[in-house]
Amino acid sequence: MPIPCEKLSFIASPADEAQAALNELVRLYGNRPLGEADIIVALGGDGFMLQTLHETITSGPRVYGMNRGSVGFLMNDYRIDDLPERISIAGENEFHPLKMTTTSSDGSTSVALAINEVYLFRQSYQAAKLRVEIDGHVRLEELICDGVMVATPAGSTAYNLSAHGPILPLEAPLLAMTPVSPYRPRRWRGALLPNHVCVDITILESEKRPVNAVADNAEVKSVLHVRIAQSTELTARILSDPDHSWSDRILAEQFTN
Repeated sequence: MPIPCEKLSFIASPADEAQAALNELVRLYGNRPLGEADIIVALGGDGFMLQTLHETITSGPRVYGMNRGSVGFLMNDYRIDDLPERISIAGENEFHPLKMTTTSSDGSTSVALAINEVYLFRQSYQAAKLRVEIDGHVRLEELICDGVMVATPAGSTAYNLSAHGPILPLEAPLLAMTPVSPYRPRRWRGALLPNHVCVDITILESEKRPVNAVADNAEVKSVLHVRIAQSTELTARILSDPDHSWSDRILAEQFTN
């Protein structure tokens, strides 16, 4: 079904290349305010796309990205011709972010969302020591490592892949739990989890081995406990060209050198 896209709003990263593209596209197609747009066209790289998705996830517009940055895995190719027609036949992907709820050493709590991954990492030279529970059941009494993450299918080709975690097809109802430099248990290389589970991570010996937690680009220092669960209330919607769909890009990553 064609996507209606009469009202386009263009936004761009501060990079010179993205700003030049913004000026060119606004001249050709005009520019609606964000609050009136059917579609947001984001110009930049993957970092800017994630920023845009975070800023729009509660308001619900679809985001169509074009690559004017250094990394463009989440973006479509940049072309100025026939843009409304391209958007009208684009494929739509919907996904729910992860919600990270943290308790810090000062007693404060915070909530942040992650489209790619939630990541815990050691704050000092001492390895982190963590206890991992899944839906209230202790699965790892003691994990000693540099860090551990829980990644969505959308984020499985990002930091998760760099840490030798599995690539997840976009449609898979799974999360990847991947350690970074695990020391004990030595042979544990991670787990595939149903996306409806609740993950609780408790920091052991927190004063001696302080740990920070990050949801995409939101960082909380010196956490004592982190709960990770998929949000069912919020939905991010991203558009991709049919000849270069996001699902195809993730699949192709599994066959590259």
